[in-house]
Amino acid sequence: MDNKELRFKEIRAYRVGWLLSVCDFLFAFPLLRLWARRTTKGIRLDYLGDRKQIEQDIRHGAFFMTNHRDIVLDAAWLSLLLRTRYYIRPFIGIGNNLFAYKWIEVLVRFNRCFVVKRGAGAHKQLENAKQLSAYIKHLREQGKSIWLAQREGRAKDSDDRTQAAVLHMLTIDFEQQGRPVEEFFDYVKELNICPVSLSYEYDPCDYLKAQEMQLKRDNPRWRKRAKDDVLSMKTGIKGWKGHVVYRLTPSINHDIDRMLEQHPDYRGLPIKDQIDHLCFIIDQHIFLGYELFERGTDFDAYIASRLGMIDLPQKDEAYLRERLLEMYNNPVINHQKAEKYYDKSNIPGLV
Repeated sequence: MDNKELRFKEIRAYRVGWLLSVCDFLFAFPLLRLWARRTTKGIRLDYLGDRKQIEQDIRHGAFFMTNHRDIVLDAAWLSLLLRTRYYIRPFIGIGNNLFAYKWIEVLVRFNRCFVVKRGAGAHKQLENAKQLSAYIKHLREQGKSIWLAQREGRAKDSDDRTQAAVLHMLTIDFEQQGRPVEEFFDYVKELNICPVSLSYEYDPCDYLKAQEMQLKRDNPRWRKRAKDDVLSMKTGIKGWKGHVVYRLTPSINHDIDRMLEQHPDYRGLPIKDQIDHLCFIIDQHIFLGYELFERGTDFDAYIASRLGMIDLPQKDEAYLRERLLEMYNNPVINHQKAEKYYDKSNIPGLV
C-alpha cells in the first residue's frame, strides 16, 4: 500500500479484493434488482438532452451529483443502472452518522463506499474536508466515477438545493493551495460534475419527514437520534415507491464554458460567488430533469393514509397535511420555474 493509500485508509470504507468482487455479482446487484421488483413499478435510466453528448461526458469518469430521496437506495440503484448500461460503478460517499450499527458499516463495504466524516469540531472538520477533497481528486485523476448527494441529508420538503458547503468541501484543496481565483472554474471542470435528477412517484419516508418537521417546529432543540436514521433506512428500503426515474444530465462543464463566454469577468469573482453560480447551474439541471407524475383523484386518499401513520402526542393534522403536500408540489414548482428560463432543446449549456 503506497503513501496515498495509507493516507486515505480511514475513509475508504470499501475494501477491494476478490471476495467483494464475487459478492458484487452474487449478492449486491441481484438483491437490488429483487428489491426494485418488490417496492417499485420499475426503475428507469433516462436522459435530459442529447444522449450521445451525455455518454461522451461520462466516458472517462464523472462526478455524479444528485438530489436525495432515500439514504441507501439513491446511490445503490444508480450504481446498478450505470453498471448494467455503461459498466461504470461509481464510488459512493456516505456520512459516518449512518454507522449506528455494525451491520450498516458491513453492508456499505459491498457498495464501494467512502466515508464522509461529520459531527467533529471546527478544526477537525477542516482536516476531514481536506482529506476527503484530496481523496476525491485522487479518484478523478484515476478516471474513477463518484456519486455524492448535492447536500448533507435529504431535503425534507423536496425543495432540492445544492449546498454551497458541499462544493466548498470538494474544492478546499484548491483554496488551500492559494491558487488565483481565475483558475477556480478550470479546477471545477476537472471534477466533471454531471448532475442526476432523481424522482420517486411516492416517497416511503414522507410521513416520517413530516413528523420530524412538526417535532422540530414544536421544539427547535429537537435532534434526530441514531435510531431515527436507522428507521428511515429501513422504511426507505422496504416502502413502496411507485415509478423511480434517474435522469442523467450533461456535464456542467458546458454551462461553465458558455457562462464564461457571456461573462468573462466571472473568473475574477471571489470563490464564494463562483460557487453560488455553480450551485445555481446544478440546481437547474436537476429541476429540468424531474419526472412529473400524474396525480389522480386517489392522491388525497394516499395523503390521508400517510397522515394516519404519524404518531405524535399533539398531532397537528393541518400542518402535517401541508408538509406532505409540499413534498410532492415543490419538484413541480421548481421544474416549472426552470422551464420558464431554459429551453430544453438548448442543452448542453443551460445558461
